[in-house]
Amino acid sequence: MFNLALLAARPPEWTHDEFIAWWRGEHAEVTYPLPGLRAWRHTAVTSALEERSEGWDGLSVLSFDDEKAARAALASEEWKAAVRHVGSMRGRRLALLGDEREMFRHA
Repeated sequence: MFNLALLAARPPEWTHDEFIAWWRGEHAEVTYPLPGLRAWRHTAVTSALEERSEGWDGLSVLSFDDEKAARAALASEEWKAAVRHVGSMRGRRLALLGDEREMFRHA
Protein backbone atom coordinates (compact mmCIF):
# COMPACT_ATOMS: atom_id res chain seq x y z
CA MET A 1 0.00 0.00 0.00
CA PHE A 2 0.96 3.62 -0.51
CA ASN A 3 -0.50 6.10 1.95
CA LEU A 4 -1.46 9.71 2.25
CA ALA A 5 -1.31 10.60 5.96
CA LEU A 6 -2.99 13.80 7.13
CA LEU A 7 -2.55 15.13 10.65
CA ALA A 8 -4.90 18.01 11.36
CA ALA A 9 -5.90 20.50 14.03
CA ARG A 10 -9.30 22.15 14.13
CA PRO A 11 -10.00 25.77 13.34
CA PRO A 12 -9.74 27.88 16.51
CA GLU A 13 -13.49 28.53 16.69
CA TRP A 14 -14.44 24.80 16.53
CA THR A 15 -14.49 22.26 19.34
CA HIS A 16 -12.65 18.97 18.97
CA ASP A 17 -15.97 17.10 18.77
CA GLU A 18 -17.35 19.44 16.09
CA PHE A 19 -14.19 18.98 14.00
CA ILE A 20 -14.19 15.18 14.29
CA ALA A 21 -17.92 15.01 13.44
CA TRP A 22 -17.32 17.19 10.36
CA TRP A 23 -14.26 15.15 9.30
CA ARG A 24 -15.93 11.76 9.72
CA GLY A 25 -19.26 12.93 8.31
CA GLU A 26 -19.65 15.79 5.88
CA HIS A 27 -16.01 15.83 4.72
CA ALA A 28 -15.82 12.04 4.47
CA GLU A 29 -18.72 12.03 2.02
CA VAL A 30 -16.72 14.35 -0.27
CA THR A 31 -13.56 12.23 0.11
CA TYR A 32 -14.96 8.71 -0.45
CA PRO A 33 -15.14 9.11 -4.28
CA LEU A 34 -11.34 9.56 -4.64
CA PRO A 35 -10.26 7.32 -7.51
CA GLY A 36 -8.16 4.37 -6.40
CA LEU A 37 -8.91 4.79 -2.68
CA ARG A 38 -8.55 1.32 -1.11
CA ALA A 39 -8.90 2.08 2.60
CA TRP A 40 -9.30 5.02 4.94
CA ARG A 41 -8.52 4.88 8.63
CA HIS A 42 -9.18 7.83 10.91
CA THR A 43 -8.01 8.40 14.46
CA ALA A 44 -9.58 11.04 16.68
CA VAL A 45 -6.75 12.16 18.95
CA THR A 46 -7.78 11.94 22.60
CA SER A 47 -4.47 12.92 24.22
CA ALA A 48 -0.87 13.77 23.48
CA LEU A 49 1.87 11.70 25.06
CA GLU A 50 4.26 14.62 25.25
CA GLU A 51 3.97 18.39 25.28
CA ARG A 52 5.39 18.91 21.79
CA SER A 53 2.66 16.63 20.38
CA GLU A 54 -0.23 18.66 21.76
CA GLY A 55 -2.69 20.55 19.60
CA TRP A 56 -3.64 17.91 17.03
CA ASP A 57 -7.20 16.62 16.68
CA GLY A 58 -7.04 13.77 14.20
CA LEU A 59 -5.08 11.61 11.82
CA SER A 60 -6.34 10.18 8.54
CA VAL A 61 -4.51 7.54 6.53
CA LEU A 62 -5.82 7.12 2.99
CA SER A 63 -4.42 4.03 1.25
CA PHE A 64 -3.86 3.36 -2.45
CA ASP A 65 -2.33 0.42 -4.33
CA ASP A 66 0.86 2.31 -5.16
CA GLU A 67 2.39 5.78 -5.52
CA LYS A 68 1.09 6.15 -9.09
CA ALA A 69 -2.50 5.59 -7.88
CA ALA A 70 -2.06 8.02 -4.97
CA ARG A 71 -0.67 10.73 -7.23
CA ALA A 72 -3.48 10.16 -9.74
CA ALA A 73 -6.01 10.64 -6.91
CA LEU A 74 -4.26 13.88 -5.88
CA ALA A 75 -4.52 15.14 -9.48
CA SER A 76 -8.21 14.23 -9.78
CA GLU A 77 -11.31 16.41 -9.83
CA GLU A 78 -12.48 14.49 -6.75
CA TRP A 79 -9.40 15.64 -4.80
CA LYS A 80 -9.98 19.21 -5.97
CA ALA A 81 -13.56 18.93 -4.65
CA ALA A 82 -12.30 17.68 -1.28
CA VAL A 83 -9.83 20.57 -1.07
CA ARG A 84 -12.59 23.04 -1.97
CA HIS A 85 -14.74 21.53 0.76
CA VAL A 86 -12.05 22.36 3.33
CA GLY A 87 -12.11 25.89 1.92
CA SER A 88 -10.56 28.63 4.00
CA MET A 89 -10.75 26.66 7.23
CA ARG A 90 -8.05 27.99 9.53
CA GLY A 91 -6.89 24.74 11.11
CA ARG A 92 -3.39 23.32 10.73
CA ARG A 93 -2.43 20.32 8.63
CA LEU A 94 0.55 18.11 7.87
CA ALA A 95 0.30 15.98 4.72
CA LEU A 96 2.73 13.15 3.97
CA LEU A 97 3.01 10.47 1.29
CA GLY A 98 4.78 7.16 1.79
CA ASP A 99 5.06 3.43 1.30
CA GLU A 100 3.44 1.29 4.00
CA ARG A 101 5.11 -1.77 5.47
CA GLU A 102 3.35 -3.94 8.02
CA MET A 103 5.75 -4.41 10.92
CA PHE A 104 3.69 -6.55 13.28
CA ARG A 105 0.42 -8.49 13.28
CA HIS A 106 -0.90 -10.35 16.28
CA ALA A 107 -1.93 -13.88 15.33
